[in-house]
Amino acid sequence: MATEVVAGTHATIHFDASKCIHSRTCVLSHPDVFVPNVVGAWIHPDAQPVEELIRIGQNCPSGAITVVRNPATAGAYADSNGAPLVNTVRVRENGPLAFEAELQIKGSPQPNPRATLCRCGQSQNKPYCDGSHVAAAFVASGEPATATFAALAVRNGPLNLQPLPNGPLRVTGNLEVVSGTGRTCNKVNETYLCRCGHSQNKPYCDGSHKAAGFQAD
Repeated sequence: MATEVVAGTHATIHFDASKCIHSRTCVLSHPDVFVPNVVGAWIHPDAQPVEELIRIGQNCPSGAITVVRNPATAGAYADSNGAPLVNTVRVRENGPLAFEAELQIKGSPQPNPRATLCRCGQSQNKPYCDGSHVAAAFVASGEPATATFAALAVRNGPLNLQPLPNGPLRVTGNLEVVSGTGRTCNKVNETYLCRCGHSQNKPYCDGSHKAAGFQAD
């Protein structure tokens, strides 16, 4: 599905349905901007000031919503796409891994610093989450155990996400692993995160993808 682009007076909203995980942050916080279950236009950029629209984009965990001022601000990360001061991955209860960083996926720099990646193994849009964890009744805690870790010398910078063939997600770069309740569980420069859904040490890979016969590019 193509990205919807809706221009308002002061800002333009881009909505990529293929990345949406239906967290409903947008429709619950601003049902005047995102009006669900209507016929015709459902995105209304002029319903809120541009600063509030940008905040909506920043709060979208999957990166499905991007907000750009009119005219677009120059730079790789303009408006709602500003790279964060701290790279994080938030472990969502029974759901995906929500990253916020200066992302590189498969070595390609991303225009949006937010993305939700599948950890149930069922997505038809791997490595991205497509909501399949709901139908699959995927169960995985959003509160992993706290590891022993040292402070990172640098907390931001490029973060490379490389899905390994039939295996885990290799993550290289400065990263803080955060629970669903906001607890910092780990700080790493390199880690391997489960994406088959079978690890007994979620969110980390423990090799279970081999026995499970997990297949993914």
